[in-house]
Amino acid sequence: MKISLSKCKKEKNIGSNLILKWSIVAVFALASINNVSAQGAEISTVKNKSNQKARVTGLRYICVHVLELEKTLKLYREILGFKLSKSEILGGGLEGMLVLKLRADDFEISLSIPPPEAMDSYKPIGNTNHNHFMLIVNDIGPIGDKLKAEGYQLENENYRQDKYTFFKGPNGEIIGLSSWDD
Repeated sequence: MKISLSKCKKEKNIGSNLILKWSIVAVFALASINNVSAQGAEISTVKNKSNQKARVTGLRYICVHVLELEKTLKLYREILGFKLSKSEILGGGLEGMLVLKLRADDFEISLSIPPPEAMDSYKPIGNTNHNHFMLIVNDIGPIGDKLKAEGYQLENENYRQDKYTFFKGPNGEIIGLSSWDD
């Protein structure tokens, strides 16, 4: 009996040691794979930077044309929890328009309010200066050129220099593109 007990203990120790050894090997193998993957990612990132296509890289903001200020503020601030982060009065072609920027974590919504004297001239939808979303692009030139080649009308023909433009999507949605730095 002693022989079988000590034999069992010995086999149990060998089994435990074997499991421990394989666990250590597995940990090192996984660490090596992650390290190789990280190095591969760094190499591909370097390659991509030098040979990168023009593309969308994020959402800059969404702009909503405000027709009813009180209800709009109640919805976005009181119900949805956005906080006022900035307000500005625009000049140029949008003279006197008030833009309220509301932020929730890292997301921003712009609420545009036309000046009182122009309130009747704005319609609920279809004005590119109001209801739209603005996408961040890494290089607006090639994207603007492709849009024009596909027959889309760009609001700002100076998009390469100004680094922004707007256009109507196939469903009537108004899309802005921006490659300006914040």
